[in-house]
Amino acid sequence: MTGSSDWQPRHDDPLFILAMDHRESFGRTLFDVKDDDPDSAELAAMTSAKQIIYEGLQRALPSVTYGRIGVLVDERYGQGVIDAVKASDQPLVLAVPVEASGHEWFTLEWGDGWLEHVETVRPDYAKVLVRDNPDFDAAQREGQFGRLAQVAAGLRGIGVPLLYELLVPATSAQLDRAGHDAGVYDRDIRPGLVATVIADNYAHGVGPRLWKVEGLETVEAARQVAGQVRTGDPDADLIVLGRDAPAERLDHWLEVASEVDEFVGFAIGRSIWEDAVREYEASDRGEAAADRARGQVADRYLGFVAQWKP
Repeated sequence: MTGSSDWQPRHDDPLFILAMDHRESFGRTLFDVKDDDPDSAELAAMTSAKQIIYEGLQRALPSVTYGRIGVLVDERYGQGVIDAVKASDQPLVLAVPVEASGHEWFTLEWGDGWLEHVETVRPDYAKVLVRDNPDFDAAQREGQFGRLAQVAAGLRGIGVPLLYELLVPATSAQLDRAGHDAGVYDRDIRPGLVATVIADNYAHGVGPRLWKVEGLETVEAARQVAGQVRTGDPDADLIVLGRDAPAERLDHWLEVASEVDEFVGFAIGRSIWEDAVREYEASDRGEAAADRARGQVADRYLGFVAQWKP
């Protein structure tokens, strides 16, 4: 880890990641960027916003009394944050994404040059974002597994752990089974699909150090998914992702994860900072407005930390 290479998260010594590696969606939803191609003013605003988010996280630092604070941030708009994390005298954990933003299937951000980027940054984790479902197109899935296996092998070669962010969106047939109720899908159908996708990754040689998974509604479901992870790798762990969920839903997911030893923290993004960034951009963008945004980020982050009760 940055500042402490032998540290690994545990259920009772967790990793609390603030995620702000959003790129295409960050520009489109908050800055009206068209076609993922910001002009100079939009680029400056996006870069500034990520810096403010990080400063809000710094404000929270003294109140996190156990575990580690982590930052998941991209090079494209967050290079200044990466530099600040690496220069920090605090033991912050740094993760960076290697996937291209806004793609349906896993695609590398820098093509054949992706590993050079990871070697240059030397993060504590390199992250992939993957959308998968056992009922997706079989040929597309095989191609995706092949690309992921290459990434996993490349990262093993340079000693950087893999953080695997898994989203399992429903197919139309699965939504039909759930009565077109997303909550029913999340509760009754998704856990089994997540476990199957995890097993499929291990079968293709993709073995993350950390799985970043959508929250589970029940302790039983969380244990099912965690059990599949440990079957694939007894040393792998899981963290909960935010999925831009309302705070009360996230609180429930964290309470569930807090009861399952294989879960070792969270990685939450938009649920912490989206409102703060939107309000800041609608303001005069002066120092008082920036300070309010920092305070809101700190408060929301600490609110989720408080939900972790191992």
